[in-house]
Formats: sequence, C-alpha cells, structure tokens
Amino acid sequence: MASKAGPEDQNSTIRLIVADQNLMNCQLLVGALRRCRRIEVVARATTSEQILAEARASQPNVALIGANLQDGSLAGFEVVGRLRNRHPEIRAVLLLDSADRASVVDAFRAGAKGIFSRDDSLGTLCRCVQNVHAGQTWATSEQIEAVLEVFARIAPLLLPDKTKIPLSRREREVAELVAEGLSNREISAQLRLSQHTVKNYLFQIYGKLGMSSRVDLVLHVRSVERPSHDERDKLVKPT
Repeated sequence: MASKAGPEDQNSTIRLIVADQNLMNCQLLVGALRRCRRIEVVARATTSEQILAEARASQPNVALIGANLQDGSLAGFEVVGRLRNRHPEIRAVLLLDSADRASVVDAFRAGAKGIFSRDDSLGTLCRCVQNVHAGQTWATSEQIEAVLEVFARIAPLLLPDKTKIPLSRREREVAELVAEGLSNREISAQLRLSQHTVKNYLFQIYGKLGMSSRVDLVLHVRSVERPSHDERDKLVKPT
C-alpha cells in the first residue's frame, strides 16, 4: 500500500487524480503536468463515482476536478463536497470554465482548496497543484476579494466568539499575516520561525476557531477587524 504524503512533506511525490468531462481533456491536463517532476498522475476519471472510487483506491494527495463531468453539468462542485466529507485528507482543485464571481464563491463553498480557470496558462498548473498540496489556497487576490465580499455579511454569524476561544499573541500574529496574503514560507521568515512551527500554529488556530482552510481564516480576521457602525461614523464624520 502506498503511503500518503501529507502537505507537511515538501519533497515527496504528489499523487494526483485528474478528472474532467472527457478523456481527451484529461489527457491535455496530464500532458501539461508532465514537466512537473514531483507530480505523479495516479488516476484519471470522467464521472463523480469514478473520482470517489479512485480516491479510495489510488490514495491521492490532490484531486484536479473539472466543474463539468460526464454525469452532469456542474457535477464537479458536488463531488468536491462529497470528497471533502469522505476523504478530508485529499485537497481538491476545481477547474472552472469561467472564473466568474459566483463560480469562485461556489467552488470554495463546496470545499475546494484552489481554483484554476481554463483561461489560465497551463504553465502555472504545476505551481497550483504544488501550492495546494503544501497547504496553501490557490486563487488570485481578486478572487479572494470576491469571496470576502460575498461572505462579509454572514461570516460573523458562522464563526465562534473569539472572546470565548482566545488566540495567543503568536497565533494572532500568524493569523493576521495569513490575512495579508503571506505564504507559510513568508510568515516563517517574518516571524523567524520554522515552516513546521508556522504550520503547527495554523493547525492550532484552525482547531480553536473551528475552521479548515486559509480562506475561512482570512474571512474571520477581516470580519473581526471590520469597524462597528459607530466606529465607521467616527471615521467619516468631523469631531
């Protein structure tokens, strides 16, 4: 049985499932990934059930899943959610035909850890898979802003009261740097911590706040930092 390489193992081979609407599309994606020395495509799939079956049999680290599959338009969104529930250790990248705001938000809501548009250069696909495997969220700053704008109103209602689950000073520092868009490597350099220590802090933060991704954490920090109505009034009204 092959061992599962987690996000913490930066030098291990990344076991990848490629799934799309047809085998020709899968082959194009596999061809684009051939230049990636650390990525091994362990399975290809064209339906939701094939993806779930290969998730059990092939033990992948990452799944690259098209939004549309043979068993239905937008079936990829649903199977990402099923994959998250059944195999939370597998990190999913959703391949979007169009990275419009609604699709981006729905992708992260479904449980994707990264999104890749068919309009994006295939030359960046390797980095997308590698970064997601390393525990990072793959999205442009504009896409993250779209998610923040949509969830801004409801995020405070879904998150625990931070006064009941306080973060330590160092955990707050790590959380704030994540919200600024820094990678684990950049946080490590800025705080003079090892990357392993940064990841441990992130796991502690996720556990305390009941979260599972960097996007959730960004939403939390932004919602906490957002000033109240009275505070906003003070900022715009003369004293």
